[in-house]
Amino acid sequence: MTPLLQVKGIEKRYGARIGCTDVNFDLYPGEVMGIVGESGSGKSTLLNCMAGHLEPDAGQVVFDTRAGGPMDTVTMTEPERRMLGRTDWAFVHQHARDGLRMSVSAGGNIGERLMAVGDRHYGAIRDKAVDWLGRVEIDESRVDDRPTAFSGGMQQRLQIARNLVTGPRLVFMDEPTGGLDVSVQARLLDLLRGLVREMGLSAIIVTHDLAVVRLLADRLMVMKSGHVVEAGLTDQVLDDPQHGYTQLLVSSVLQV
Repeated sequence: MTPLLQVKGIEKRYGARIGCTDVNFDLYPGEVMGIVGESGSGKSTLLNCMAGHLEPDAGQVVFDTRAGGPMDTVTMTEPERRMLGRTDWAFVHQHARDGLRMSVSAGGNIGERLMAVGDRHYGAIRDKAVDWLGRVEIDESRVDDRPTAFSGGMQQRLQIARNLVTGPRLVFMDEPTGGLDVSVQARLLDLLRGLVREMGLSAIIVTHDLAVVRLLADRLMVMKSGHVVEAGLTDQVLDDPQHGYTQLLVSSVLQV
């Protein structure tokens, strides 16, 4: 099977400081990869390099495109990368406000992504928006409400609907449950797990919360000071950590 995404030797530096260095892995269709580590470990830098938000200093991010097969997204033109970001890729921000148009209705937020890929029929766009609100557990009566009227959990679910409505194959998630109450987190995680399975999504999830990767991720990478210090099947890494840093992460959770 051809990997959906191949990350080869990605490196990003900020002057003398290492953001991430020599990161390599393959992600296969339908697979979820978790990336964990403390603040400053390099996980968000890596995610943003993979998603095209940061230009790496070295390395390749090869995506198996529908039309052209495997292509290095680092060397794509900006229009090519933007179109990929509207179709086969999606990015869920930690703070929903960063991924939504707060002055546009809930239905308009979902509809914008559809229009960006060529949909023009207002009725069909609105029907899809209503359908997706239901799929993320937002009542269709809220379709014309602005996100400013929504709770934090609802805003995050709306951001997910906006991202998934075009049927992407790869979703990047940056701390998707960060900043939400525990009960809201649990509901959102159940929703994400269901959508990942139902749609056969591949995903890369950055988080500091080991419970999130335990629930969602098939495989796990642990980062420290810009380096991947341990990688493997999620349960294997969390139940039998080999690296001292991973052991500290796991034990800190067990002690809480």
